[in-house]
Amino acid sequence: MTFPDIDRLPEGKTAAIVGGGPAGLIAAEVLARAGVAITVYDQMPSLGRKFLMAGRGGLNLTHSEELPLFLARYGDIDPLLRRAIEEFPPSAMRAWSDGLGQATFVGSSGRIFPETLKTSPLLRTWLLRLGNLGVKTKLRHRWDGFDGDGNLRFVADGKDVSVVPDVILLALGGASWAKLGSDGRWADILAAQKIAVAPLQPTNCGFTTTWSDVLRGYEGHPLKRIGMTFGERSVRGEAMITRDGLEGGAVYALSSPIRDAINKHGETTVTIDLLPDVALARLAERLSTPRGKQSLSNFLRKATHLSPAALSLVREGALAKGLTLAALNGKDIASLIKFVPVKLNGVQPIATAISTAGGVRFSELDEGFMLKRYPGIFAAGEMLDWEAPTGGYLLQATFATGVAAARGAIEFLRYSVPDVKTG
Repeated sequence: MTFPDIDRLPEGKTAAIVGGGPAGLIAAEVLARAGVAITVYDQMPSLGRKFLMAGRGGLNLTHSEELPLFLARYGDIDPLLRRAIEEFPPSAMRAWSDGLGQATFVGSSGRIFPETLKTSPLLRTWLLRLGNLGVKTKLRHRWDGFDGDGNLRFVADGKDVSVVPDVILLALGGASWAKLGSDGRWADILAAQKIAVAPLQPTNCGFTTTWSDVLRGYEGHPLKRIGMTFGERSVRGEAMITRDGLEGGAVYALSSPIRDAINKHGETTVTIDLLPDVALARLAERLSTPRGKQSLSNFLRKATHLSPAALSLVREGALAKGLTLAALNGKDIASLIKFVPVKLNGVQPIATAISTAGGVRFSELDEGFMLKRYPGIFAAGEMLDWEAPTGGYLLQATFATGVAAARGAIEFLRYSVPDVKTG
C-alpha cells in the first residue's frame, strides 16, 4: 500500500505501541514511515494471535459495498470513526494487502478476501516489512498501567519495566478470546485514570435458550439458508444449534439488539423462517395435500426437505405454544415453519464472542485520536466504543482507527512538546 505522503520527522522521536494486533501493527507501520523509532509491546509470545484466529475460516479483510452503505453497518457511527474509515476506506485496505503481495478478490457475498484466504502469509510478510522499517518488538510484556512517575509500566519475567517514549499508542483490543491476548484488563486501568470507558459487552455472539432433551441432541447441527427476524430487522444466513442455544452468522448479525433486549428484560424472542425462499401460501398449499398412509414426520420431510434438526425446531415451536404438530392443519404448520419462535434467555460469555462492544468513549478523544486528558497518549482499534457486524467491518474499522491514531501521533510529534505522563 502507498500511504499518503508524510514528511519525515526529525530523528530521535520515539513511540511505544501497546498491543500487537492489527490496529497496533498498522499504526507502527504509519509511524515508522514517518521516521519514528517504534517499539511494539505485547503480552503474548507472538504478535497478531487474534488476527490469525480471524482468518481461520478465511480472512475477511473488508467488504466491497458502496461506502455510504458500508458506513451504515456501524449503526449510530461516531464522526471520528466515520472520518477514519473515509480516510482509510476498503479500497485502501485492498491496496495495502496488494502491497504485501497478497492480492484480494471479492467473494459472492461481496466480502473481500486475500487470494490465499489465509492470515499467515499476509502476517508473515507484514512483520518482515515492519522489521525492515526498524520496528522493534518486546513480547511477553504485560501492560500494567503507569508507574509512580506516570510512565508506562510493564511486567516482564516477573520484573517491573518502565518505558518513557515521546508518544504512547494503546491498541489493546476488546475482551473476547482473552487467551489470545485481548483480555480487557486495560478498562480498569484507564478508568482509574478518569478515562470514561463504556462497559465491555459481547457482540457477534451466541445466545442461550432452554432446549428440550430432543433438540439438545442436535448440538452442532446447522440450520442452513434460514431467515431470522428480531423486531423490525431481518437477515438471511445460517445458524448453529448449540447444547444450550444458538450461534452463527444470522444470530451474530442481530446480536446487538438481541443482547440489549436480554439485558433489559431478561429474555426476548426471535423468529426463524426455515424456508425463506418459499412463500407462505405456496407452503400452506403443499402441506394441505392429503398425506395418505405416510407418517406426519415422513410427509413433512418429503414436502419441505427440511433437515431433522429443523423439523425438531418446528416441533419445539409448537410445544412452546402448548400444541403438537399432529393437532395442526397444513396452513398452521406452514405458518409455524415460516415463523418459528425461539425464546432466548441469556448471552454467551464475552470470552467466546467474536468481538466486543464498549470501550474508550469517543468523547475522550480529540480529532487525532489522542486522549484529551493525557496529551501524547492515543488509542485505536477494538478498545474504542464501537461495534459492527462480521463481514469485513470489524477489521476495516480496526485498521482505519490505527491509521488515524498514528497520523494524530505524527502531528503531535511535529508540533507539540511531548508530555505523556499520567498521574
